Amino acid sequence: MSSFIVPRHTYHGPGSLENLKEVRAKKAVIVTGGSSMKRFGFLEKTIALLEEADIASVVFEGVESDPSVTTVMKGVDLFNRENPDLIIGLGGCSAIDAAKAMWVFYEYPEVTFDEITAPFTIKPLRNKARFVAIPSTSGTGTEATCVAVITDTAKGIKHPLVSYEICPDIAIVDGELAKSMPPNVTANTGMDALSHDVEAVVAALASPHTDALAVDSVRMIFKNLPRACENGEEIEARQAMHDASCLAGMAFSNAILGIVHSISHQIGGMFGVPHGRANAILMPNVIRYNSQETDKYSLLAQALGKKTVEEFVIEIEKLRERVGIEDSFQAYGIDPKAWEEKLEAMVENAMADPCTGTNPRKPTPEEMRMLFQCCYSGETVHLSKIKKAG
Repeated sequence: MSSFIVPRHTYHGPGSLENLKEVRAKKAVIVTGGSSMKRFGFLEKTIALLEEADIASVVFEGVESDPSVTTVMKGVDLFNRENPDLIIGLGGCSAIDAAKAMWVFYEYPEVTFDEITAPFTIKPLRNKARFVAIPSTSGTGTEATCVAVITDTAKGIKHPLVSYEICPDIAIVDGELAKSMPPNVTANTGMDALSHDVEAVVAALASPHTDALAVDSVRMIFKNLPRACENGEEIEARQAMHDASCLAGMAFSNAILGIVHSISHQIGGMFGVPHGRANAILMPNVIRYNSQETDKYSLLAQALGKKTVEEFVIEIEKLRERVGIEDSFQAYGIDPKAWEEKLEAMVENAMADPCTGTNPRKPTPEEMRMLFQCCYSGETVHLSKIKKAG
């Protein structure tokens, strides 16, 4: 038996932030990151809309780009003092992810971080508060997902918290908030959204529901990402990318992901490569590798009017180049010696990554190593050296 879980309400379109005044609550805590939401006036507007709805509000600011357990617990302290019945994650994915984790510990103060790192171990929420997600970046789709990534700085590990309990109650997908993103961030986040579509279509829990979302999202990204990179003020493209990211989030949250993410998690952790940029470099070769086991990539090829999976891969490579992303990790600037030193550890960790378990093809360590190496050098994956499973 399968399920399909998304936010109960998704408001979308330029100006949809206004829907916040339709929410019913007594007190909200707004969790946000750096200064962009304040600088561009969206924090002030959020507070004003809550006032119109007769909702008192308190702000927790300063969530870092990789939110830590320490930051989460500081937020929980504020929650415990203020007793909100509404939690709002406002800004980039880090702010929303941190707010999701704060929500868990606010409702279950006796729980430890280690107790919720295994997938689907978070107990039922909404005993104290509901959750509203208002994203300012168009990539992770965290406003519609069952995932939050939190860093345990003491152990040097990024933990994905996975539970449908942390899927927001309300998502507000307003492209006006994304206009603050510079071109490189627009490119990275847009390619991250594309990777969610590409992986969701072939992942273990894919269904007609997730396929439909992913296919339409792919069309939107190819049409609008270059426009959003070239002119960030073009609200039509911004809104389309914001919507595409949300659709991709809904798709992968229910279908799960694959080894693009297993590998990307390691390279990002070891070398600090932005997640979406790493995914963009990895996608073509991973598609070529997986396509020997599944024919479902043809859905995405057809969405772009292409006849073969290889033609679809070439379109990804063209899009990647157009938005200014390198074709290899060597071109990105990772030192060859450092790469070799860390390669075996990255291969081992990628094999153990949860996303590997839902990839359509089960790689051997040798195959995983080959994928790492080809994506480092920019070579096309050597399909002749890979025997088709079965």
